[in-house]
Amino acid sequence: MNNDNNLTWHNSNLTRQDRYERNKHKSCALWFTGLSGSGKSTLVFTLEKEMHARNMRSYVLDGDNIRHGLNVDLGFSEQDRKENVRRIGEVSKLFVDAGLFVLSAFITPNEKDRLMVRNLFEPEDFLEVYVKCSLEECERRDPKGLYKRARNGEIPNFTGVSAQYDVPVNPDIIVDTENLSIEDSVSLLLTYLEEHDYYSIENKKSN
Repeated sequence: MNNDNNLTWHNSNLTRQDRYERNKHKSCALWFTGLSGSGKSTLVFTLEKEMHARNMRSYVLDGDNIRHGLNVDLGFSEQDRKENVRRIGEVSKLFVDAGLFVLSAFITPNEKDRLMVRNLFEPEDFLEVYVKCSLEECERRDPKGLYKRARNGEIPNFTGVSAQYDVPVNPDIIVDTENLSIEDSVSLLLTYLEEHDYYSIENKKSN
C-alpha cells in the first residue's frame, strides 16, 4: 500500500447510483475460478455476448490476455500469482465503480488469494463463480496442450499437476461445466443475477 502523504483521492462528480440509472442495471465483479481447461474463457466470452444482447454493459478480463499486457512482467511463482490476482482485483474494482459487470476469468488456485481479492470489494460487489470440472475431464480436453507438457515436466508449478488447486469453500455460484452445456451455464448465471436484483429482465424488455 502506498502511504505517500502527497497523494490525494479525487472523487468523481458521478455517483454509483447515477451510473446504475443510466445503465438500467447494477454492477459487480464475477470472479471465475477453476482449473485450466474447465471452460472459464469460453463461459465468460459467451456470457459477455449474451449480456450485450440484453443491453447489459460488461467487459471480460481473461487470464491469458492480461498477461500479454498489464501483467507481462509476472511469472507463475507463488508471489507472482498473488500479485497477478491483486492487480486484477484492483482493475476489476474500477470497472465495478464505472457501473459495469466485469467478468474476471483466472485460475486463482489459492483460497487465500481469492479471499484477498474478495476483501477488496463491498460484499454485494463481488461474486465468486466456481467453474467446476474434474481434473480428468480438463486433461481430456486439454485445449492448449498444457497438461501434456506439464506431465512431461516442461511446465513447472502447473495447477492440478505440480501445483495445488484449492477447491472453493463457499463460492457464490457453482457452474458445473462438465455436465452443463454452455447455454445452460450462461442461463444459470443470468438467472442468478436477475434473482439477486443486479438487473431486471422486465426492464430489459421495455427498453
